[in-house]
Amino acid sequence: MNSDNQPDPTLVPPAPFKPGFSSYYDPTVARAFFESSGRREKIAAGTTLFVENEKSSKKGLFSKPINAELFDKPVIHRMYLLIEGAVELTAKGKMVDIVRAGEVFGEMAVISEIPGIATPSTRSATATAKTDCVGFSLDGVETEAGLNKTPEFALMLMSVMFERLRFLAARLATRDVAKAKISSRSEPVFDAATLKVLEGKLERATVVRFYEGRQIMKEGNPGTTMYIVLEGRVTIAINNKIVEKLVPGGVFGEMALVDQSPRTASAIARTDCALLSINRDTLIGLVKSDPAVGMAMMRCVADRMRYMNSLFT
Repeated sequence: MNSDNQPDPTLVPPAPFKPGFSSYYDPTVARAFFESSGRREKIAAGTTLFVENEKSSKKGLFSKPINAELFDKPVIHRMYLLIEGAVELTAKGKMVDIVRAGEVFGEMAVISEIPGIATPSTRSATATAKTDCVGFSLDGVETEAGLNKTPEFALMLMSVMFERLRFLAARLATRDVAKAKISSRSEPVFDAATLKVLEGKLERATVVRFYEGRQIMKEGNPGTTMYIVLEGRVTIAINNKIVEKLVPGGVFGEMALVDQSPRTASAIARTDCALLSINRDTLIGLVKSDPAVGMAMMRCVADRMRYMNSLFT
């Protein structure tokens, strides 16, 4: 912690959603979403909600409120919307953020496991109530159920997560990244079968082709489309530094498309490639009509945040 009791700027914090950072975020809609699908929580000062590096168990079907006294309490990841009070987030023994009323936190671990918890995710911080708090919480099953009822909420969650990615991108632009740490995404967002379905389903989507070495999008430019890699490979660069390599099934360009902001990164065709190009109206319609697409894209954002965080270690 700094001498002025502020979060340590040398750490990359697993920041909560900051409502003021995104015009796409509506706190009233967020509360309605959490309230309808989750449970109300009263959290006493000093309570630890989750612990850094904690993994979930497969007993999520029997999840209990955080204040329940259990003999053998399973670990079930939950995400929180804080209504009253303040929660401190710490990582590696240092404070990285203070969550205030109206903010959402703990989302990455939950989103990474939707649907189901076949592959447990790990918490990137410890959350402790600084004061008595009131809020709402959702586990993965409840979040998935909520998104099935209100799929467009996925776009809201993504828009505020994008602000975190922009912070990471700005930091990556100022430092060298070891080549050994830059890799292809291990798990494509969409598998081959899903890609075929999307191609046939999206009437206003277009398949575009780029030759090896051609620029697909440029950092700082306005963004009107997002892309899904159908064939070939794509390199993502920030400030002329390669930070990511995408394979078929990978997604890029969605940040500017969702919240209509300038491109955060550039994209170059590493090989001859074919891309599914999707505009904003088509994306919004697709997420509303098919919740699975929104869930997959949220996992993509969470995975990208974890990947970019790993470049700092």
